[in-house]
Amino acid sequence: MTSVEHLWVGQHRRLLYYMRLIEHELPQLVAFRKPFIPPPPSQPLVIRSISYGGEEHPVTAKRTIVIPVSRLPLQTEAAIHKFKLLAGVRWSPEPPKDSGIGQSEVEAYGEHGYFKISCEDFPQPAMNLKWASDIIDRLIGEAGDAKKDTFADVPLDTRHLVAKARKAGKGEYVRGRAKRPSIKDFPKEWLPGTPPNPSPSSTP
Repeated sequence: MTSVEHLWVGQHRRLLYYMRLIEHELPQLVAFRKPFIPPPPSQPLVIRSISYGGEEHPVTAKRTIVIPVSRLPLQTEAAIHKFKLLAGVRWSPEPPKDSGIGQSEVEAYGEHGYFKISCEDFPQPAMNLKWASDIIDRLIGEAGDAKKDTFADVPLDTRHLVAKARKAGKGEYVRGRAKRPSIKDFPKEWLPGTPPNPSPSSTP
């Protein structure tokens, strides 16, 4: 046989090998089937890992944590607002697509959005998970500290959400549907010599 025929025979043997696995060994995996049980309220964290079936890969040590902000031990609205400010681009109003959070959980706990953090700087998965968990504890402690500034007058920065929607071409950014700012949108109050607008509550 030629070399091409040997390659074809080798591919056919590999195909038969996997077909035998499907026929004889996959039905035995039914014994290891477990029903899905949603996490209780005492376990709000969703931890995601990546595996390549035992093969070594740098990303297998990475650990990602997703948690609803409403399930954090934050007592006041000011603490929740401060946590969102501290989270920055790691906060989003909707759960990440790869978080594994279902629609029922979104309706129950998605009032204040979701926080996502990941780490792959350390060689062991447990070390990366511990670092991410420590960061969450520090953010909760800083946001819940009533003795420090609550930053209630600082608006929430959502530029990362706008950039993400613009890059994906979704929502109002579908096919350039969004209106681009022009010179007509410039506030006239900012021009020199223009008197400020009177307050609606002021009386003449």
